Amino acid sequence: MAAEMVTGVLVSTFLEKTIDTLASRLIHILRQRKHKKELNNLKMKFLAIDVVALDAEQKQFKDPRVRDWLLRAKDVVFDVEDLLDEIDYELSKSHVEAESQSATNKVWNSLNSSFVSFFEIEIESRMEEVIEDLEDLANESYILGLEKGGGVGIGSGSGSKLTYTSLPNESVIYGRDDDKEFVFNWLTSDTPNNLSILSIVGMGGMGKTSLAQHVFNDPRLEGKFDTNVWVSVPHEFDVLKVSRAILDTITASTDHSIQQEVIQRRLKEELMGKKFLLVLDDVWNERPSKWEDVQKPLVFGGQGSRILVTTRSEKVAVTMRSEKHLLQALKEDHCWDLFAKHAFENADPQPDPDFIEIEVIGLTRSV
Repeated sequence: MAAEMVTGVLVSTFLEKTIDTLASRLIHILRQRKHKKELNNLKMKFLAIDVVALDAEQKQFKDPRVRDWLLRAKDVVFDVEDLLDEIDYELSKSHVEAESQSATNKVWNSLNSSFVSFFEIEIESRMEEVIEDLEDLANESYILGLEKGGGVGIGSGSGSKLTYTSLPNESVIYGRDDDKEFVFNWLTSDTPNNLSILSIVGMGGMGKTSLAQHVFNDPRLEGKFDTNVWVSVPHEFDVLKVSRAILDTITASTDHSIQQEVIQRRLKEELMGKKFLLVLDDVWNERPSKWEDVQKPLVFGGQGSRILVTTRSEKVAVTMRSEKHLLQALKEDHCWDLFAKHAFENADPQPDPDFIEIEVIGLTRSV
């Protein structure tokens, strides 16, 4: 059976749903109130990000600036989801307080007075913060050259099921063939363990993400796992957000729960008995307790499940109790190949050896 391959959390998959959900929560409260303008403004800012999100998802592996932009966009989506959770909580509390009153008008008076008070104090301020963040993202999208509607093959629209998304993949990876084979062999080797973890460790710019991407997209992996999942991890390692990102990516839907136990129970149900491959890209967390909490539902996967981590820190590998693969600097000829590809757009220049040694190798030695 072909593995289900998904990447994410896909901002473009969830933005429209988040916008619609926010509007449905607030529209009856905001009717004929000045805050309706704020909601419309928020929706327009969201849409400005939504139209370029697909292009960003396609370009993130070739441009680290786009990847950083996309991670911050995802953080804003999570912030809005948290806001929705708070709105739901306040509405539920208002309903409970109103149940003791029998008359319909008393119920609505209680509902509106309690919720509007909360809205005035908290939600308006939060909406303004989100709008500012979205404005910053929109301005940066122009600088980064993100285009509207970029890319094909990614599920979109309400109700669509994302079953396959191919990560952008260059045909050649320079100087990492041995590393790629090592990681591939580790992923496909027989093991009695339910879950094994490998951390690819190296300084920034050495190609950790590209290496993981090439392995993840290797056709030889087809059918090796029941589910293949790629999650770009925010710098701030929040247990709830990371768990929800994994769940949302697997199900290609958004779970708005703010209860960690609920999210992890659902994640456990999704993974129970399934052999999965999970890539956690760019992990910075060095606190064992946080990783142990994220890992709780993951151990219920089927025998042979794997987690592949990319990180700059060897301490992260220790924290995750993982095996470790250290990336070494590229050899000089590979440095030149990499430089020539990007500088001359795949032309085949005849380099001056002295120029290579003095100028190019010095610049690319760290990768």
